[in-house]
Amino acid sequence: MTVHAIIGGTGLTQLEGLTLHEALQLDTPYGPTSAPILRGSYAGRDVLFLARHGHPHRIAPHQVNYRANLWALKQAGAEAIIAVNAVGGIHAAMGSGHLCVAHQIIDYTWGREHTYFAGDDLEQVTHIDFSYPYDEALRGKLNAVLQALDYAHSSHGVYGATQGPRLETVAEIARMERDGCDIVGMTGMPEAALARELELPYVCLALVVNPAAGKSSGIITMAEIEQALLDGIGRVKAVLAGVLSA
Repeated sequence: MTVHAIIGGTGLTQLEGLTLHEALQLDTPYGPTSAPILRGSYAGRDVLFLARHGHPHRIAPHQVNYRANLWALKQAGAEAIIAVNAVGGIHAAMGSGHLCVAHQIIDYTWGREHTYFAGDDLEQVTHIDFSYPYDEALRGKLNAVLQALDYAHSSHGVYGATQGPRLETVAEIARMERDGCDIVGMTGMPEAALARELELPYVCLALVVNPAAGKSSGIITMAEIEQALLDGIGRVKAVLAGVLSA
């Protein structure tokens, strides 16, 4: 049975319903993880859980130690990763509460520690194939559960990963739309690439919590985002339980 790790983003700093067996604080060559890795049972399956931004939510997207997080999850026994991301919706059909199983990503971030294949002790340059950043088998499982639950969702989507922590300008979102992005978030990279370097199947379940800049009549408020998270996180947990128990 595959051991899945869930990386919880904004709004999912703890996994209610997880029967906790132990909390692991692992040392890594890259420093500390965002939070202890929780090992337990969820939906009748062994699972690992890590709060990407810490618990409580305290680490900004550009300051997350992605290398330590992924490294520690693999050391703890993770064989596949389900990443949960709060995002903005670029298209009108992707309103608040919409779920998206991303199939591609465009990286607009900068200055982040984005690879394990760097450093003075590197024996040779390593290039990973990243043509298809998300695992198709896991994507299929997520989409099957979403279909069965009859939740509003998109089976495909291009994730635009921005630097943060500020939200984007109207012009930036217009550029991203021209580039082909469907959703916008701040934590999709380098997490997905690092998982590929570690040969961990990785998938993104994105919850739309706001229309992107310029896609609504008013400004984006944190109150609206927080309400969307409260309204949508129950559906996210139902999807996770469905995938793990399948």
